[in-house]
Amino acid sequence: MREIVFDTETTGLDPLSGDRLVEIGCVELENRWPTGRTFHTFINPEREVPQGAVEIHGLTTAFLRDKPRFAEVADGFLDFVADAHLVAHNASFDLGFLDAELKRLGRPPIGRERVVDTVMLARRKFPGASNTLDALCTRFGIDNSNRIKHGALLDAELLAEVYVELVGARQANLVLDVARTGTLRRDPAGVRTRPAPLPPRLTGAEVEAHHAFVATLGEHAIWRLYEEDLSDTATVVPAAPKDEKAG
Repeated sequence: MREIVFDTETTGLDPLSGDRLVEIGCVELENRWPTGRTFHTFINPEREVPQGAVEIHGLTTAFLRDKPRFAEVADGFLDFVADAHLVAHNASFDLGFLDAELKRLGRPPIGRERVVDTVMLARRKFPGASNTLDALCTRFGIDNSNRIKHGALLDAELLAEVYVELVGARQANLVLDVARTGTLRRDPAGVRTRPAPLPPRLTGAEVEAHHAFVATLGEHAIWRLYEEDLSDTATVVPAAPKDEKAG
């Protein structure tokens, strides 16, 4: 299953009043794991960027002046997204801006049936708790120390980690080594060796009873392959007194 986690930055809060996109960042997931493929672009909004917006994302009018317009990046964005499911935090905000930009180009809007809103997921999982991206990163132990200002690609990367946690798809002690192999490997930091082996739990009497039962199964019973190992791990365990078993 292919999914695209994405985020946008804008000149303001309302696309209907003329606010525009200034940045798009996307992260590709395949079966809930990052593939290493991303899409990222700054966008010339063809208008001034208010100081209030600059304080949020740091993208000034001067910086964006020589960046491509949305019309120039629309095909690249749509090709990258293709028919994947889309994941966003407070998705209605991002989709409102994307649809407004697409409408200017005579393109159809993005279907809401293919969109997952992580704010809604978080509210269902943690009712009453703060569900900002920073709060969820803290809750799941995700390092967001580089997030000094909002940035579309960085926020999409953080959201991808949050999303995997929200849907319970992360497997314990496994990480994705995309850069080198693109395959799952066990994280050495998560593997601990028990300092002393646990003692065997079978008593000698229990082992003898097992041998007697296996003998009734015939000489080709598969249990015979394990008889020697079972004896080695059990003969040192004394039977517990009856009063200890009862307690």
